[in-house]
Amino acid sequence: MKSFLILWQSRNKEFYRDKGSLSWALLFPILIIAGCAVAFSGDPEELVKIGILNGSTLPETLAFLDTPYAEAIKYDDVDYAQTRLRQHQLHAVIDPATTTVFVNPLSIQSQLLVDLIQGRDHGYSVVTVEGKAIRYVEWVIPGVLGMNIMFGSLFGVGYVIVRYRKNGVLKRLKATPISPLAFLSAQVASRLFIVVAANTAIFIGSYWLLNLRFEGNWLVFFLVTILGAITMISMGLLVAARTESEELAGGLLNMFTWPMMFLSGVWFSLDDTPIAMQRLADFLPLTHMVRASREIMINGASLVDVAPELVTLSVMAMIFLGLASWLFQWQKA
Repeated sequence: MKSFLILWQSRNKEFYRDKGSLSWALLFPILIIAGCAVAFSGDPEELVKIGILNGSTLPETLAFLDTPYAEAIKYDDVDYAQTRLRQHQLHAVIDPATTTVFVNPLSIQSQLLVDLIQGRDHGYSVVTVEGKAIRYVEWVIPGVLGMNIMFGSLFGVGYVIVRYRKNGVLKRLKATPISPLAFLSAQVASRLFIVVAANTAIFIGSYWLLNLRFEGNWLVFFLVTILGAITMISMGLLVAARTESEELAGGLLNMFTWPMMFLSGVWFSLDDTPIAMQRLADFLPLTHMVRASREIMINGASLVDVAPELVTLSVMAMIFLGLASWLFQWQKA
């Protein structure tokens, strides 16, 4: 434990003494908050989206709803589809099994669809499902926070370990009684404090400046942030476990970050993407972090509700850290 604390303290001092890294860590949250405030100050783009249970095409008697302005999305879970409807992310949900069309009377697009449906012989009954609209900024903020943790974690430890190996620091540490697991654990703890502190600043600033809606428990949200950061840091350590070149490390880290940034539901919902893409996203840690954070913030999910995501992140973190410790190389081969 003593050696762990010494490593943790030395890594923190190194970070604080690096004026460039410290300045960027303080400036980046401010830039993100300002960017969100500018980007999401306007009205959201309107598009009619219709959820269809257990199918991707409109029933034949409702084919008149198939217009260039409407998009049909397949859903298997009626509760999830109705939740999206309550949040105005869908404007109607069609259940062919019960010949029911669910609409949200508080949505202008839903009212438009009701006007189109009324007075026609289609055999469907209209049922209302009310709910307050979710602004896009409230939907996207969990993704922005997760992406910030991803970049800060992966690049924050990946380059450092490679630089240590390149300039001989790891070679000197090898002569000490420190195990790879102890060294890597200290790196996780040090980077975790930095990343979580920066993300907390971003969230508090965004919450205050953008008047964000938050329905869940703050402690559960914080737990997801910590566990997600540990998983990302562990992944960064795995990438740097044997890498000797900073250029190679940068390429490998980009190879991990870019798919996660576009396939983890950061900027857009994966509901209307191909099933294969959705299954692929389930293997990415950022997907589970963003999904759990979004459920807590928007839907008020409890610890039990997000337990599957937390378990998945925990397993991933243990696998990444275990492999990094096993593959870790103190010096160049």
